[in-house]
Amino acid sequence: MKRIKKQFIRSTAVLLSLLTALPLGGCTSSGRGINGQVIVYNWGEYIDPETIRLFEEESGIKVIYDEFETNESMYPKVESGAVAYDIACPSDYMISRMIENGMLAEIDYEKIPNAKKNIGAQYYEQSRGFDPENKYAVPYCWGTVGILYNKTMVDEPITRWEQLWDEKYADNILMQDSVRDAFMVAEKRNGDSMNTLDPEKLTAAKNLLIEQKPLVQAYVVDQVRDKMIGGEAAIGVIYSGEAIYTQKENPDLVYVIPEEGTNVWIDSWVILKNAPNKENAEKFIDFMCRADIALMNFDYITYSTPNVAARELIEDETVKNSEIAFPDLSQYSNLETYVYLGEEGDSLYNELWKEVKAY
Repeated sequence: MKRIKKQFIRSTAVLLSLLTALPLGGCTSSGRGINGQVIVYNWGEYIDPETIRLFEEESGIKVIYDEFETNESMYPKVESGAVAYDIACPSDYMISRMIENGMLAEIDYEKIPNAKKNIGAQYYEQSRGFDPENKYAVPYCWGTVGILYNKTMVDEPITRWEQLWDEKYADNILMQDSVRDAFMVAEKRNGDSMNTLDPEKLTAAKNLLIEQKPLVQAYVVDQVRDKMIGGEAAIGVIYSGEAIYTQKENPDLVYVIPEEGTNVWIDSWVILKNAPNKENAEKFIDFMCRADIALMNFDYITYSTPNVAARELIEDETVKNSEIAFPDLSQYSNLETYVYLGEEGDSLYNELWKEVKAY
């Protein structure tokens, strides 16, 4: 499903050169200090490599670093135990699934003081949708899904999902190639929850996506960024962090949270239940929650940080007060976070998505 959005235009060669390490399959040491290590599983291009280097330098702990492209590719690898990961960075609904299946260790906030001190209370409150008692997840990045449009290529401001069904924009619309994100757009347009399992509402959303399909130029993921920057489409469904990047490259682009509501997501650090290096994992997460380090990661990946201390360090007032990076969510209605729908729910959505794509 989500979030290949992290695949930014940067080479992983820099990261790999910094993180030369033993093959992952053999990493089971539980040592500490100069002989210790921590094994991290994160999205591609979702951390500033310099923060890894600084952590190793300051702690004496070697970081063994691996990347995944989707929550769905991450989950079975962690579940199998083929690699003894200490830390992962899943998304909201996948964290819910991992909690349900007993895969996560409880967070000891006394050992991660920066998480207590620097992460805003509103983000912990939002996390309760998938981690009801805030026992398992430390927020790392967050954002919204919205509409990016080129103001030189549309007749009026784009403010609603329903405008993605306007025939005058035929072949100029980019949709996310993601079952939950695509269905979210249709469900929100219909006034329904993006977590619905109601057969009638899901059928209505499917039919709406089929109706829209002749107008869609392409179903894409990270390519929406490049196409919108290049003026290849007028309207695209995009993640807020990518919208920040695109506006730097093309000032004609405008990002909006649609009036009908949308997805507010959170990606969080979690410690695996059987982490071989739990103490080092706690040190790593605490380091990443330090204000200066969180700022470095925000500058690098451009996705919104829940670290309020880091936000205070942002020197560019335009960025610090950006309505894209840090929107006042109280000004919007019908915002939701994805929840895990169970295996049957996932299968149902996937089957309906196949029908849309095959039409």
